[in-house]
Amino acid sequence: MRRLVCTSLIAVLAACGSAPVGPGFYRVERGDTVSKIARAKRTSVANIARWNGLSNPDAIEVGQVLRVAPPAGSVTSSAAAASSGSTDTSSGTQSAVPPAAQAKAGPGVSLVWPAQGSVIRGFDGKNSKGVDIANAAGTPVIAAAAGSVVYAGNGLRGYGNMLIVKHDDDYLTAYAHNRVLLVKEGQTVQQGQQIAEMGDTDSNRTMLHFEVRYMSRSVDPARYLPSR
Repeated sequence: MRRLVCTSLIAVLAACGSAPVGPGFYRVERGDTVSKIARAKRTSVANIARWNGLSNPDAIEVGQVLRVAPPAGSVTSSAAAASSGSTDTSSGTQSAVPPAAQAKAGPGVSLVWPAQGSVIRGFDGKNSKGVDIANAAGTPVIAAAAGSVVYAGNGLRGYGNMLIVKHDDDYLTAYAHNRVLLVKEGQTVQQGQQIAEMGDTDSNRTMLHFEVRYMSRSVDPARYLPSR
């Protein structure tokens, strides 16, 4: 049975505009709040915040894609919280990232380049929410920092086989268009560990599309990557 797919932990994915989202996901519309979405989807604010890495549930954007159903193996908070739409996230919101991984990646996270190759497109915050790195099919894709894999799949149109790694409560990185995914959701990865092979899924050329999200908003990866 096909898993629930796409994501915005993936807030990573406001970039996909109006493309359809998969089952278990919702695209934020004008006037939406997390509380309103939680009531409509019969879940809790705490669950949506946890599934999407939202340190501030009020900081959502029009067009942002949110996971509104639990990923495989996750635990939801109480139904009472869902019916009330409470914004209290003090229970049932344990981080998906082990403490050791969190300690390695705090504010001002230091990243390594996720793949070797030529940067063929940079970040502009509008048409490009990340950087595109071109190289041969099968080029190793590595984790830019230590963290926990919170998404591994191909459910979001335009991104192909994609991974999202959560580094702490503030930072996420996304890796799209891979040929092969080498890690699974829930798996802890170390900085520099190979997590995928570069490919061209949902792309017209072989490349890695790499995004960095800080507090659910896209930021320029060049701010965190070493000079080449």
